[in-house]
Amino acid sequence: MQLLVFILVYPALWLVSILPYRLFYILSDFFFFLVYHIVGYRKKVVYDNLKLVFPNKPEKEILQIRHDFFKHMCDMFMEMVKTMNLSKEEVKKRYRVANIEVLQEIEKEKSILVVCSHFANWEWNVSINNYVRSKGYAVYQKIGNKYFDSWVGRVRARWNTTLITQQETVKMVVGNKQKGINGIFGMVSDQSPQAHRAKYWTEFMGIKVPVFNGAEAMARKMDLAVVFLKVSKVKRGFYKAEFIPITISGKNTEINEITDRFLRLTEQQINEKPEHYLWTHKRWKHRNNAQ
Repeated sequence: MQLLVFILVYPALWLVSILPYRLFYILSDFFFFLVYHIVGYRKKVVYDNLKLVFPNKPEKEILQIRHDFFKHMCDMFMEMVKTMNLSKEEVKKRYRVANIEVLQEIEKEKSILVVCSHFANWEWNVSINNYVRSKGYAVYQKIGNKYFDSWVGRVRARWNTTLITQQETVKMVVGNKQKGINGIFGMVSDQSPQAHRAKYWTEFMGIKVPVFNGAEAMARKMDLAVVFLKVSKVKRGFYKAEFIPITISGKNTEINEITDRFLRLTEQQINEKPEHYLWTHKRWKHRNNAQ
């Protein structure tokens, strides 16, 4: 069944990926109309999240943010498909890196953990490997369909990125360190853990919730440098990436220092352009169980 689904879906994805940009974004507008106006996919979830974190915003503004978010979300997922046939030259024009020298200097000395949030277009973040010498790794969760999982790995490999699971990350860092190899490990770190498994509760957007601190634990244990990747949407189909150092030495930070700094930087992004954050997830669902 998994193979059949892949065989049926893959040709459609490939055709979408080769569309000229004008038709590509017309199709995205069509999907927005279906998702937002016809299906109403998670509109209430997005509305409730926005009302929760922006209690002082007027109703009209909340509804406008929700509308703009869904338009951006459709663009973003379409752009993920576009990655299939996106050349290095094209992605460099559409995903501009403002200060790659931050990574280039640090990678001379040690491995780097690059943390980011579900903001703007995180799929194209892997293209930063076009600018650095170190081996690039993207920490991800396996897709249930093994054929799509393999396909995603091949797509990202075009930009010199190796996919690894969170469980494989520490082993890879240790192995590289023993061989004297520096790597760059990218991780999206704003997910919501299960409440009973959370080791750290703190405020995110003014609400106390459980947060993942696995990235910090690894950085402190392995003495990794930690850099926040801030991505901004310049205009439709164009993004700007900026690297903000959190620490050069993970082992020299206080407990929760890295996690707290990451959350504050993510909050800054959200407050600047709330429509570019991923609001469809129930990020604050455990707030009533706050410890």
